[in-house]
Amino acid sequence: MALSHNLGFPRVGDKRQLKLTLESYWRGDCDSKALIEQGKALRQQHWQWQQADLDRVPVGDFAFYDHMLQLCQTFGVIPERHRKEQSELDQLFDLARGQNHCCGGNSAALEMTKWFDTNYHYLVPELEPQQSFLLNHSPLLEQVREAAELGLKAKPVLVGPLTFLWLSKSHQGKFDKLTLLPQLIEVYGQLLAQLELLGCDWVQLDEPILSLDLPEAWLDALRTCYQELPAKFNGNILLANYFGSLTDKLDILLETGIEGLHIDAVRAPQDLQQAAIIWPVDKVLSVGIVDGRNVWRTDLNQALQQLQPLHEQRQNNLWLAPSCSLLHVPVDADLEQQLDPELK
Repeated sequence: MALSHNLGFPRVGDKRQLKLTLESYWRGDCDSKALIEQGKALRQQHWQWQQADLDRVPVGDFAFYDHMLQLCQTFGVIPERHRKEQSELDQLFDLARGQNHCCGGNSAALEMTKWFDTNYHYLVPELEPQQSFLLNHSPLLEQVREAAELGLKAKPVLVGPLTFLWLSKSHQGKFDKLTLLPQLIEVYGQLLAQLELLGCDWVQLDEPILSLDLPEAWLDALRTCYQELPAKFNGNILLANYFGSLTDKLDILLETGIEGLHIDAVRAPQDLQQAAIIWPVDKVLSVGIVDGRNVWRTDLNQALQQLQPLHEQRQNNLWLAPSCSLLHVPVDADLEQQLDPELK
């Protein structure tokens, strides 16, 4: 059997509950306890919906503000202007919105920019030439425990180290961000070790920068990074690329220790043909066959024609998924009361 999984689920809620509760919290109409409880209720509802149809449910795709910002906190990437005694939640919102909004401070928020060519915006991490990384409290670990209590087969999801570095910036002049990669690999390795202790046998690391035209030094870093990280984790790494093609990186990925590869067969159908030939049949090939970027139905007959030869070749080493996280789409068409019936 081919297996089914998801790269990520919309975190805001089918009726935008998270957005409404966040705004209420910012206005002072509810406390942090109410916000945290709302987040937990949404996570558990989304997991249960997905569990009904998926072999593996993504955990770690939830964030109160942004997944890149959450990684900044996890690895201690906090600009000096935001390093003060405060709760983790308060720090999160100070980083995202600046301090003027609540307490008269003048600490600027992190820059916000588009997540590749989507309409989602993320907070840009700020790095220093002498940046240090430290594994702090990780909401991912808490959410994996939470999912385990519900009997879910959790597949932890987080942005990979190369994409995190590439999308970061510095206010202290240009420097080679790859000089920070060895230390960053170490803290990722520590986090993977913690996930292993929690019984996770697969972890999804998202590296959408593999769709970009990368300099030679970054291609070398790709090889190094994914030779070293699997050696720190007795489970399996699913490296997920989306928003474009990675066929020019396939030869490099063959030299790494990853056990699974996700390709975006919607944006880059040519990757499906190349991976069918090049990617080993004893490793997992995850095919993003459903468009995660828009609301249109998938042509199931066409998808079946594309997938049938792969299934005959790979059996349960073929995983099926959306092309990318479903972060970008609404949850339930039944709630769209103003939609033209023919379109619906």
